[in-house]
Amino acid sequence: MINSLSISWLSFFGQLAAIWNVLGVFVLMILIPTVATKRASADFVFTHFNTENDAGIHSKLYIFVLGLLMSQYTLTGYDASAHMTEETKNADKNGPKGIISAIGVSIIVGWGYLLGITFAVNNIPYLLSTDNDAGGYAIAEVFYLAFKSRYGSGVGGIICLGIVAVAIFFCGMSSVTSNSRMAYAFSRDGAMPLSSLWHKVNKQEVPLNAVWLSAFISFCMALTSLGSLVAFQAMVSIATIGLYIAYALPIFFRVTLARKTFVPGPFNLGRYGMVMGWVAVLWVATITVLFSLPVAYPITKDTLNYTPVAVGGLFILTVSSWILSARHWFRGPITNIDT
Repeated sequence: MINSLSISWLSFFGQLAAIWNVLGVFVLMILIPTVATKRASADFVFTHFNTENDAGIHSKLYIFVLGLLMSQYTLTGYDASAHMTEETKNADKNGPKGIISAIGVSIIVGWGYLLGITFAVNNIPYLLSTDNDAGGYAIAEVFYLAFKSRYGSGVGGIICLGIVAVAIFFCGMSSVTSNSRMAYAFSRDGAMPLSSLWHKVNKQEVPLNAVWLSAFISFCMALTSLGSLVAFQAMVSIATIGLYIAYALPIFFRVTLARKTFVPGPFNLGRYGMVMGWVAVLWVATITVLFSLPVAYPITKDTLNYTPVAVGGLFILTVSSWILSARHWFRGPITNIDT
């Protein structure tokens, strides 16, 4: 519903979401370890590896590599600024600034949040056990135990989860905003089925049809978790790795095929652009492999990481579509300004 409102209202809720996330994180990162009667030592937080786990992974290096994935989840989504550039003033400068500021804030706030929560952790196996008060949801159990240990009741922890729940709601709102603008842009270029329907805008210049299409598809994808958690995780893996691959492909073509013909915009990295471009491409290639590693042993149909299968299948489908059809009629993005 929020994404159906005008861009001015959407901007307001976007700013509200940013304030809520930043303030909420600062509240939690200070409150939880302060309330907890037992706190982890700095040595535990920065050097301990949970090698005694039910996942069958005992290598510290392997655990470290898998731990990198959390940072990638945290940073995902900064491309939203790019999708909103058509509704942004001075987009050629403010768009890139939005991306960079989103990354910077996510690094600082996300790292602080993880530190605050980790200092309140003591018994890792119990936090992951399905027999605990939160049914195995570690973060919820950390909040609950922190308040229960001091006040004898975990109600305060449940209230703190409300902060997280609202943040997740805002995250969903932003995801629909980003997805709907991508659907609008693709359909405007004729790259989607029923493109004429999805690229329409209402009197407030909101792509309403694309908004509800994005919401409907997201709802249907979430429903799969009720029937098969494996199928849901496979779709989530496509969303995560697919985003990073989508980030890397334009950069890859920029530093290879378009190395001499690319015309930089007013906001660019100058002589460092090529170096940073290759760093970005190589890093995405690295984390794509990391995302595909097994996260539990022994490998069974329930513990298998279906990410390579899901992403590989999508890649084959996309390339086949291009070779068999799209290359004959797709001419690239349609510009709406004179050059």
